[in-house]
Amino acid sequence: MDDSARMWITTVPALDAEDPVVLLGHDHTSESPGERVVSLLLDRGHEGEEGVFYLLPFDLSARYERTGDRLAVVLSTSRQVLAHELADRSDLVREHLPDLPVDAADDDRVILLRREILTDFVPAEQDGQKQPVLLVDHDGSASLTEVLTLFDKGEAGLAVLNAD
Repeated sequence: MDDSARMWITTVPALDAEDPVVLLGHDHTSESPGERVVSLLLDRGHEGEEGVFYLLPFDLSARYERTGDRLAVVLSTSRQVLAHELADRSDLVREHLPDLPVDAADDDRVILLRREILTDFVPAEQDGQKQPVLLVDHDGSASLTEVLTLFDKGEAGLAVLNAD
């Protein structure tokens, strides 16, 4: 499944949310080095509501980018957090670490994922803060309906990422 099929603008009924949000699907079984690092970083989250985790922006953050009629979301982490998480690992993630691009907006951060879709949606702002990005962590690739069903059944977790 391509990346654009893993990013949606939708409501999340399980959260009683009526306003649309940006939702990213994350396959924790992926071989992609970026997705594997995201899986490691999700363990750093702090649980709020049942099945919903909040991450500190230093650990894992999202950034919105708009180019014409396309909205992109970039997930990144700091090099310091990455080094700490991978200190004792010698698996595929560490082998492919040099392939992770440096974030042009902040050279102390590494880009883990970048997804974009065609949309006119503009993320809401409140008090100068853009609405967070929701990341659904699940097993395998899935459609939006499948992702929401997995979350409703408790078979997927939801991470809330602060966004710029």
